[in-house]
Amino acid sequence: MIDPKDSLIEYPCDFPLKVFGEAKPDFARAIATVVQVHAPDFDAASIEMRSSTGAKYLSLTCTIRATSREQLDNLYRDLSSHPMVKMVL
Repeated sequence: MIDPKDSLIEYPCDFPLKVFGEAKPDFARAIATVVQVHAPDFDAASIEMRSSTGAKYLSLTCTIRATSREQLDNLYRDLSSHPMVKMVL
C-alpha cells in the first residue's frame, strides 16, 4: 500500500477517467459496470460521451469519488485489460 504522503492526490477527491474504445452499442454500459465495481456510488448517467470525427471511436469521461491510490490502480488495471477498451487516461 502506498503511503498517503507519497501521493500527489489528496483523497477523497473527484477524479475523472477517460476511457477510449470502439463505438459499440454496449460500450458505455460495459465501462459503467467495471467502474461501479470499484466505485459503487458512481452514477452511470453522469458519463460524458464524445464520438471521434469519423464516429468509429467513443471517448467516455467517468468522474468517480476516489478514496485511495489503491482504488484507482485497481480500476485502471481492470479498465485497461477490458477487451473493449483501447486506452485509459
